[in-house]
Amino acid sequence: MRGKILLPVFAVLNSFVNAQEKYVLTTGPTARSQCAATTAVSPTFSFSTFAYTQSETYRYAISVPSPTSTETFAAPFSALSSLIPFVATTTWGSWDPNATATATDFHDKYGSASWSALWENARPFLNNFTSTGIYSTTVSPTPVPSAELILPPRDYFGPTDCYNFPDGFIYGVAGSAAQIEGATSHEGKAPSAADIIAKDQPSQDYVTDENYYLYKQDIERLAAIGVKYYSFSIPWTRILPFAVPGSPVNQQAIDHYNDLIDFVIAKGMLPVVTLIHFDTPLQFYAANVSSLYDKPSVGYNNGAYQNETFVDAFVHYGKIVMTHFADRVPLWVTFNEAFTYCQNGHAVDSVIKAHAQLYHFYHEQINGTGKVGMKYSNLFGVPLDPLNTSHVEAANDYNNFQVAIFGNPIHLGTDYPAVYKERVPDYVPLTKEDLDYIKGTADFWGTDAYTIAVISPLSASESPCLNTPSNIFYPECVQQSWGGKFGWNVGYASQTYVYITPTYLRHYLSYLWNTYRSPIIVTEFGFPVVNEAALPLAQQLFDSPRSQYYLSFMSEILKSIWEDGVQVLGVIAWSFVDNWEFGDFTPHYGMQTVDRTTQERHYKKSLFDFVDFIQART
Repeated sequence: MRGKILLPVFAVLNSFVNAQEKYVLTTGPTARSQCAATTAVSPTFSFSTFAYTQSETYRYAISVPSPTSTETFAAPFSALSSLIPFVATTTWGSWDPNATATATDFHDKYGSASWSALWENARPFLNNFTSTGIYSTTVSPTPVPSAELILPPRDYFGPTDCYNFPDGFIYGVAGSAAQIEGATSHEGKAPSAADIIAKDQPSQDYVTDENYYLYKQDIERLAAIGVKYYSFSIPWTRILPFAVPGSPVNQQAIDHYNDLIDFVIAKGMLPVVTLIHFDTPLQFYAANVSSLYDKPSVGYNNGAYQNETFVDAFVHYGKIVMTHFADRVPLWVTFNEAFTYCQNGHAVDSVIKAHAQLYHFYHEQINGTGKVGMKYSNLFGVPLDPLNTSHVEAANDYNNFQVAIFGNPIHLGTDYPAVYKERVPDYVPLTKEDLDYIKGTADFWGTDAYTIAVISPLSASESPCLNTPSNIFYPECVQQSWGGKFGWNVGYASQTYVYITPTYLRHYLSYLWNTYRSPIIVTEFGFPVVNEAALPLAQQLFDSPRSQYYLSFMSEILKSIWEDGVQVLGVIAWSFVDNWEFGDFTPHYGMQTVDRTTQERHYKKSLFDFVDFIQART
């Protein structure tokens, strides 16, 4: 049904909101419809012999079995290498700002001296820089002790559904390179936007979780507890330190991710690869890296996607990665949360066209049998008062701006929404030929569905906004909150903006499915418990609020599948381990803790509950 639509997007959205966002007014206590009527008038009291009984759980997590055969999704690199121009491979070593020896191969524009210069040029931004942690080489994995795999006690109130997940349902956990890998200037990697983001943050930490050297142990731990899919990003600046077509490929990076993918598969899991996760190479910012912080006219940060050389360079990088790894990777994500890092209309144009080129390359030249899509960062907008026309219109505008600028051309083959073209002066018009080429270039809709936004119109004092980039509400030009009409917050507050909002998730999935007609993967969802970082370890591990978040979301996903007819292909939880959240380590999104001194990991209750919930329903 790709690209087919029965009603205009606005009509579908309006009818959806009007159909489902109604207040149900009731009086009296909460009904207990699940309970049969009790016939006894009074209880009966009696004595019996008391004895202690075992009341704690004593069950072990079920590990993922090692595969008896290996599925492939494309030909190996040896058969695909002719699809890309010849590129030389080399290695560069690691950069140390305190090193006494310096490279002298200035005659080679891609040599060690030029590579070191990339870091030297970035060095003014890297205060107190160090990328060296405990490890400097890959750590051999060790089996997880059985004592760590005993399931924790269940929460008293838990899911009451009786549904199962469909065959082949995807379930896994995620992390991104900049947030977990560390080793940021090791083995040939060049600086990226993520390194610059780190410089002004409370934790200028370029070591993070040292996953670059501990990846085998991390994968071992996930397989032991029963996780099926492992989602990670591959940094462009590791594969191509100089970023541009014609520059050498980093052989150490190719070897590293070959080994990582092979180990994932050997442990009975499947890999999910994201090509860019907020880590654009610095070369695309030219001499103006500080523009990363400029107020954009579309998203929230400057990912340099609007650079005139970006599309060709990104597509070249994507082709290199896909040809090397497509035989073993079933699921590809081109851009992580593209809206967040689109600076302007030219950036949006670059993202859509680069994504479409890689989709066609994967399916038509590689002949890959896996899936290719994009992860969207949009928070679904619900009207503060669904009975107020102006609130519904504001929510429509918000969703069209956040969602439809990518969804229309990629999933429907239709033009940008009017609200986007009206508010972004440098938007790039799409021709009929563009739309024909872009239409249907996604095998799934990837949504990072953390929460929702409650939308209402701006007040008179907050306007005008529509053509005023300096207005703090520009470009959506609506009021966003997490409070409902009657004064209650929409859910339990977290360390950051995230709230537990499972009931709106079902609305959101129905909106996406019925508007864009694409299967859905919830590619990120997670919950940083308030002040978790300050708690003793034992209390961090017993993270019931996070468990409630995951289990309530997945209960609603089951209802979406079975009651609403929505095709949800899978869920990928963020994050499998506490990580650097592009600022510091205080927001704990992880399903495992990390000791920053020893790098030791501990499972949290939520990871057991997440996996057990799915395994009990498959």
